[in-house]
Amino acid sequence: MEIRDPVHGSIAIAPEEVPVLKAPFFQRLRNIKQLGFSEYSFPGATHTRYLHSIGVMAVATKSFDKIFFQRQNDAGFQRLRQTLRLATLLHDIGHAPLSHSTESVMPEVSALSLPKRFKGNEPSRQATHEDYTIKAVTDSSFTDSFGLMIKKYSLDPNCVAELIVGKTTDLDYFTIEGINYFPILHQMVSSEMDCDRMDYLLRDSYFCGVSYGQFDIDWIIDNLDCCIIDDTAYLGLSERAIPTFDDFLLGRFHMFLMIYFHYRAVCLEKLLGRYFESDENEYRIPEDIEEYLYHDDYHLKKILRNSKSIWAQRVVHNDIPDKIFESFGTDQLGVIEKLEDYFKSSEIDFIRCSSIGRLSKYYECGQDQAKFPMKAIRSFYGSHKPSYFNMSDATDLFNKFSKTHSVNRVHCDIKNLSVAHKKAIDAIINFGVSS
Repeated sequence: MEIRDPVHGSIAIAPEEVPVLKAPFFQRLRNIKQLGFSEYSFPGATHTRYLHSIGVMAVATKSFDKIFFQRQNDAGFQRLRQTLRLATLLHDIGHAPLSHSTESVMPEVSALSLPKRFKGNEPSRQATHEDYTIKAVTDSSFTDSFGLMIKKYSLDPNCVAELIVGKTTDLDYFTIEGINYFPILHQMVSSEMDCDRMDYLLRDSYFCGVSYGQFDIDWIIDNLDCCIIDDTAYLGLSERAIPTFDDFLLGRFHMFLMIYFHYRAVCLEKLLGRYFESDENEYRIPEDIEEYLYHDDYHLKKILRNSKSIWAQRVVHNDIPDKIFESFGTDQLGVIEKLEDYFKSSEIDFIRCSSIGRLSKYYECGQDQAKFPMKAIRSFYGSHKPSYFNMSDATDLFNKFSKTHSVNRVHCDIKNLSVAHKKAIDAIINFGVSS
């Protein structure tokens, strides 16, 4: 079986993987848009988590095959390859309707009854999409779809989930000839340059009709390698591909500013949040993983359409309040604070939207915070062994963009305000901008 993808071309699906793709749990991702409300600003952005997940698996497979091409016939590496394929294919299986927009109405994680090895020490915290992913992969009717792969590769669904989470209790599963390969495999699932990011940047830019997220993925993959340090395998990138890695980082940064932080999608999420907080809220995400199957974008939107809540109706009709002020960075936060004070004292309803992003969630204040730091590889002529150093030392972009970049906006229905209110608002903005 093969799938034709507009981003990566033909993607092969093995016969033993077909039951996973056909299972209702995975088919549900057809009905969850990758970018939530972004289609209201970029009409082409109707692509789904379904195709994205298949794309991530394709990128991970190309990366694995390049790095371990000399071990492709080894049974142990075939098991690790299949575990990686499943982990990347299923990393989004637990996403709620409209992706991240609805996690605020998830139950406490204790209600999911996760298997013991995944319970953790915070039973009262709110569940996340990752918790639903763990439940679906390890303890649901969906787990039965792995049968052919369990038989052929001795694959363990628990290890698939652990690869997604980034923490394992079964190092033996990931160890071959004394080398622990868990870090490099997890880095391909979630890291500074994981296969998820490599797919969604290209895919989101393609469907949004922009060029911000473009980078040379083939050159990146061609220069990936395995770095063995103290019997542990880490993901490495040849020093000659660092400029392309810089393009990748900047592309992601620009996509956040121009696409993911677009004011309309962000404000619609705020309106949806108001609906969830209101007395008219009729929606909750179920704790039963089998019932969760029926919760997708269409299910939620049907509830919103039938709701009498003003917030639900504004979401349905794409009716956001006017954007009256916008600031990039922190220079004009004082204006926003004065607007907030004025609205509160005048009892005027408003919405403040704050979008915060940084170049890397793994690098902060001059320190590499990655659980498994990615390595840059410096090669030498002849028989000399290559040297490895942290990727954060190979490019100055981490230092240059290490501080959080915020976009702050204020919305209100200014057309409904009195002339006096409008003049007062204009005065606050004009004084703040000119001062």
